[in-house]
Amino acid sequence: MIAHLRGTVAGLAPDGAVIEVGGVGMRVQCTPGTLATLKPGEPAQVATSLVVREDSLTLYGFVSDDERNVFELLQTASGVGPRLALAMLAVHAPDALRRAVATEDLGALTMVPGIGRKGAQRIVLEMKDRLGPPGDDGAERPVRAAPRAPSWRDQVQSGLVNLGWPARDADQAIAALEDEGVIGGPGGDAVDVATALRAALRKLSKH
Repeated sequence: MIAHLRGTVAGLAPDGAVIEVGGVGMRVQCTPGTLATLKPGEPAQVATSLVVREDSLTLYGFVSDDERNVFELLQTASGVGPRLALAMLAVHAPDALRRAVATEDLGALTMVPGIGRKGAQRIVLEMKDRLGPPGDDGAERPVRAAPRAPSWRDQVQSGLVNLGWPARDADQAIAALEDEGVIGGPGGDAVDVATALRAALRKLSKH
């Protein structure tokens, strides 16, 4: 198993990155929050999980071992595959997922596209004794957008589309958050991508 990659970021895309290790470019799929920590041309290390299928080998990259471990644990629940597990971590940080499961917060779980009420109930039932309790501080890891990475708007829009929302709805949610002053500052670019994505998902889930 490939536990982590350490190398130079060769490129970024809305749903993943290429990290060059020993002259070989390794493609890893990541959440927008993880991508926001990577800068092209700079060294990076990501925790990884290799998902093996009959017709494919897919490497997933994470900002921490904890996030990677939660990704793998989530897939032990019925009906949760790699794509849905990644979507859950795009919407919620690991401790937020632990809190949602521990407190049976079905509303938080159904914010993830692809999870309905019955699916959320099943996840709570199956994962309550597996994920463990949230950390004492319950704080989410701060993530800053990389200046040479795709803009935060592109990353959030792509993240929402990858999670199943139409591009038009994604653009409207981002615009609404900017108009309300929820995200975006005087410079327009100093935005925490993970926080912006979660705020957009909360707005979309209300419609």
